Amino acid sequence: MLTLAQAKLNKVYTIESIQVEGFAKKHLNNLGLVLGSKVVLVNYSGDNGIVLLHNGRIAINLSILKQITIVEKSLSEENWLSLDQLAIGEKARVIGIHGQGAIKRRLMDMGLTKGVDLLVRKMAPLGDPIEINLRGYELTLRKNEAELVLVQKEG
Repeated sequence: MLTLAQAKLNKVYTIESIQVEGFAKKHLNNLGLVLGSKVVLVNYSGDNGIVLLHNGRIAINLSILKQITIVEKSLSEENWLSLDQLAIGEKARVIGIHGQGAIKRRLMDMGLTKGVDLLVRKMAPLGDPIEINLRGYELTLRKNEAELVLVQKEG
């Protein structure tokens, strides 16, 4: 039995059970952490694990991560990560955008929509900004904007 605390980084899993009770369980459900949903553990920050869901990026305490059991998504290798984690020359497909309101609308207006293929063309020495190619044109994004774009690496 594998828990979310034991998950490999950037790998897609499906939630099998949540052992948390009461208010905490209700809060996790409201955030979108429900049985059968896809989740990805992307990083650790102190005593918290940073978890990606289709509708957001949340920090969850390790004690709670240990109470969430998961199974691997499928036999195919499916990995989600944020756009800022790609290297120059890597191709990816957009899975979703985590921004809220105006920032999400702006990214979508620039062509970053679900299912779009992109290529990382250039990156500044410190990783900010990032230039990508999508829909036949080049787009430059700040690193904090690229963090909001969830992608699946191709090839």
